[in-house]
Amino acid sequence: MLVVPSAPPLRPRPFAALGAIAPGLGLCLAVAAAASAAAALQARLWGRPWLDAVVLAILLGTALRSLRTPSARWQAGIDVCARTVLEIAVVLLGASLSLGTLTAAGPGLLVGIAGVVAVAIASGYAIGRALGLPHRMATLIACGNAICGNSAIAAVAPVIGADADDVAAAIAFTAVFGVLAVLGLPVLVPLLDLSPEAYGALAGLTVYAVPQVLAATAPVSLASVHIGTLVKLVRVLMLGPVVLALSLRTGGKGRPNGLPIRPLVPWFILGFLALAGLRSAGAIPEPALPPIADGAAYLTVVAMAALGLGVDIRVVAGAGPRVTLAVVGSLLVLVALSLGLLAILGIH
Repeated sequence: MLVVPSAPPLRPRPFAALGAIAPGLGLCLAVAAAASAAAALQARLWGRPWLDAVVLAILLGTALRSLRTPSARWQAGIDVCARTVLEIAVVLLGASLSLGTLTAAGPGLLVGIAGVVAVAIASGYAIGRALGLPHRMATLIACGNAICGNSAIAAVAPVIGADADDVAAAIAFTAVFGVLAVLGLPVLVPLLDLSPEAYGALAGLTVYAVPQVLAATAPVSLASVHIGTLVKLVRVLMLGPVVLALSLRTGGKGRPNGLPIRPLVPWFILGFLALAGLRSAGAIPEPALPPIADGAAYLTVVAMAALGLGVDIRVVAGAGPRVTLAVVGSLLVLVALSLGLLAILGIH
């Protein structure tokens, strides 16, 4: 009897995942290289880059996306850069920060942040309802604007029973308006004569996500990056009490559509705090700090290229005027509340 040998077991392909992300990763690296070269050229011609590499990477990525939407072949690598690469950059940023900066800010700022978040949620919800938005959509927009954009929307959605369409629409808006905030907020520095510390606090109070705060403050100064990141972290920590309050209000009867419960504190924030703690304890050698900072800056430019490649401006045009007005109105109220808090605390 002829014995047919069995087929050898399939061996894992260690480079399969790398091959899947290579096209999008290469595209992001190319956009980042072009942005860095353009920033360097500005510095050579005028002594300083008028548009930082971070901002240029977003603009170039958005322009490419507007000309032609990347196909599925490119998307895996773009997603890795927009999420994982940026999260690693945020973690590395912790090595340049001492936790003493947070304690030096004083309790007034910490209490004020909590107050701004609470008032921003209430006013954002009121604006949405006044414009005729359904309860769930108004809640998603209010929480996304007031706390941390996509993370807040993803955490709140299952608690209030929001459906996937509402979540997708709200997240699309935070993507577009998050980029607009990153690009537009630095304009307020000369207009309002803000110090680096005041601008950092303003960015931390208003910009949606931790990585976007990094992008908004990096072109201004390292001091802005530090205070902006710390203020933003306090805002993110408000997500836990807000989700708990909404859960108590709904009696735990949310999540009818199977939306997953998300972690309230993302891993990269924990990593950021861990490295900041090590820096504060003197456990990171001083010679290692400049390379870590340079690595964080480079990864941020790459991730901003991916962020721009993921922005579809047409989403705003197709969502309808009521949702657009609700998002814009909520964001303007948040900026006004934040400036008011800075004035009360005497941070100029």
